[in-house]
Amino acid sequence: MNPRHFISLLDLSGDEFRSLIDRGIVLKHNRDPNYQPLKGQVLAMIFEKSSTRTRISFESGMSHFGGSALFLSPRDTQLGRGEPLKDSAKVISSMVDCIMLRTDKHETVTTFAEYSSVPVINGLTDLQHPCQLLADMQTYFEHRGDIKGKTVTWIGDGNNMCHSYIHAAMVLDFTLHIACPDDYRPLASIVEAAGDRVRFFDTPLAAAQDSDLIVTDVWASMGQEEEQKQREIAFKDYQVNAEVMKAANHDALFMHCLPAHRGEEVSGDVIDGNQSVIFDEAENRLHAQKALLEFLLCKKSR
Repeated sequence: MNPRHFISLLDLSGDEFRSLIDRGIVLKHNRDPNYQPLKGQVLAMIFEKSSTRTRISFESGMSHFGGSALFLSPRDTQLGRGEPLKDSAKVISSMVDCIMLRTDKHETVTTFAEYSSVPVINGLTDLQHPCQLLADMQTYFEHRGDIKGKTVTWIGDGNNMCHSYIHAAMVLDFTLHIACPDDYRPLASIVEAAGDRVRFFDTPLAAAQDSDLIVTDVWASMGQEEEQKQREIAFKDYQVNAEVMKAANHDALFMHCLPAHRGEEVSGDVIDGNQSVIFDEAENRLHAQKALLEFLLCKKSR
């Protein structure tokens, strides 16, 4: 039997996504040290990019569940010396129970999944960041209930986070407003697949109208540092500030996957204000991913 992978939010049905959210909330509020469904199981964590939340959440989650996690970097393995990905996938998957990759190229994860004998999890690629959306959606559900039929506004770069928000809109059935410079729009193929769930706006203020959730990310992601100055110019009118939040619904939430640059993509009064749920969002990486690990590795445990 082929393993169940988590490469994209589109790998989930709406019911499965909601089930993961519900389970993450339960695990958050009912931690039982005697519940160790992954005892004896090992997660291999492959990092080509540095990480805080991804590494800590997966490593802690495996520990909470009685399992263990291995941190692997290209500097310390044959991955950094040109071993074919398919060979690495076959070898590593023969020794562990699950593989999580945080990598540059999306093709690295899809290739691993093709040749792996165990579940593969996308911990972040240049194209998508589905694990972050599990946490974001859990956070929204906790604070406001089901997101179906709501309006979410994405302001800034049409990056991997934006792509995963588009996928979330498709799976959970909400509307996504996007405000970004024309040269930094999300991939057309991803937008087109979402149909009328995605709408583009010329300004953040217009996009934020009647929105229930405002989301942004840094203007220059990891690997784009050389573009920082160019991006500062392109995105100077795309800051989430008090005026933007005022255009949204009065009970709208603000989210950011972190790390954040206060004074650039978001003003300090917004990210540190009472509509911001960024630290709930960050913590929920742990609980959402525990639900995901349980879903992929021990479906019969619940």
